[in-house]
Formats: sequence, structure tokens, C-alpha cells
Amino acid sequence: MSQYFDIGDETLWNPSNGASRMFQRQVAVFEAELELPSGIGPMENDECQISPDTFEVFVNALLAKHRRTSHAIWLALAEGFTATVLVLAERAGIKVDWALLGAVPEAEMADVQVSTVTGLSAPAEAGAWAAGLRKKARELGRRMPR
Repeated sequence: MSQYFDIGDETLWNPSNGASRMFQRQVAVFEAELELPSGIGPMENDECQISPDTFEVFVNALLAKHRRTSHAIWLALAEGFTATVLVLAERAGIKVDWALLGAVPEAEMADVQVSTVTGLSAPAEAGAWAAGLRKKARELGRRMPR
């Protein structure tokens, strides 16, 4: 069995039921974390509609949050979800402004990691940050069935 994540009549992703359930639970976690709706609707009859406008806002907020943190555990927990969202965004035709996101974050840093040895950790260098996420999304996208 599998489920469908669609925008209109176009299927963006057709994962197994288990992967779909896990992803949907993570959607709920990140909606709460970002205090934003994702645009990813409920699963009904093995189909889920994605609202492109709402999803675009969510994608950019998720990436901005990812950019503003340097906490290794937060980043490790968020990385797979973020890469999956990037694949869906690309398939939906959502443009990500990597230059803007890669700039030094204007908003206050959140979820920073502080070490008694090294002090406050800084966010990754912009190019490395964007390249790492894009690489992970490309690799994952090759394995995500439509």
C-alpha cells in the first residue's frame, strides 16, 4: 500500500504507508515548532493535497529556522525532514532563495549550542550550509517515488 502527496492532479510523492505516517507526524511537529500551517492537508482515502502557497511559506520558514540554529541535536533531528520538504518543494516548483537564506541571519539565533570548551557555536558558513542541504535533498529525491 502507498499514499499520495499531490498538488492538484500532480503527484509529488508516493511513499509507503509507514513512511507517510512518519512524515505526517513530523509535519505536525514542525508546524508546532514554527507556529505555521504547512499546507500539507490530511490524508483522506490515501491522498493528501498540498496547498502550494501555504507550503511555500512553510518551506521558507523551515529553512530560515534551520539557518538560525547551530545546535547539533536540533539540526540532526531536523535534517531528514528538511531534505524531504525540499524535494517536495522542488517537485512543486517552489523556488528557494538560497542567497537570501544563506546570508547572515537577521533574526536572533535560536537553539544555539554552548560548550564549556568552545563557547557559543556559530551557524555553518552559508555556502556549506546550502550545499549540504541541497546535496541531501538531491540524494533523497532519487529515492522518493512519484
